[in-house]
Amino acid sequence: MQLRRISAAFVAAPGIRDLFDREGIPFTPVNKINWPSYPYLPEVAVRMALGNDALLIHYRVSEQAVLARYATDGDKVWTDSCVETFIRPNGAEGYYNIECTCIGTLLIAYGAGRNERQPLSTELLESVDRWASLGRQPLGLIGTPTIWELALALPYTLFGDHSPQVSSGEFRLNVYKCGDDLPTPHFVSLFPISAPAPDFHRPDCFGKPA
Repeated sequence: MQLRRISAAFVAAPGIRDLFDREGIPFTPVNKINWPSYPYLPEVAVRMALGNDALLIHYRVSEQAVLARYATDGDKVWTDSCVETFIRPNGAEGYYNIECTCIGTLLIAYGAGRNERQPLSTELLESVDRWASLGRQPLGLIGTPTIWELALALPYTLFGDHSPQVSSGEFRLNVYKCGDDLPTPHFVSLFPISAPAPDFHRPDCFGKPA
């Protein structure tokens, strides 16, 4: 996956898609099925870039059903239609899990493993600018094929002491699409995962963006 720098003033989330189009930032498919018990593969693609002030991410998803119940940051976002980017800055002991639903509800935490997560403050979560093509209000279950997009502008200040590494692109990552409570649960990734059961908290399986 490419990770380019874009020299631009602050970019609001609604403008990320058009900016990436103008700059020719390509999508990378998120299409690794790691567990045969969960064979469904929605169409998922991601692209990202380093802005002047923020890490910019744009997801595009086409799936057979969409679930969007949670509107409060920090809720069980992974059970709705959810895209996730996990980032481990170079030299850091832990990693950030950045999980966001199709309506822009966020969960972000930092820690060394699945059971050692420290949620980011409400103030930091509110600093993340978001755009969701489906809007920001809960939709319940849409049981028909749906295409949706999501864009995030993650200020480098979000990453605290690790902001220099993130702003320089010095990190490893993985990107996921999941939805535990969808009619067809699925757990797909950008880089392959070696684990006996669905588990995204595997920094040993993170890859380096090009």
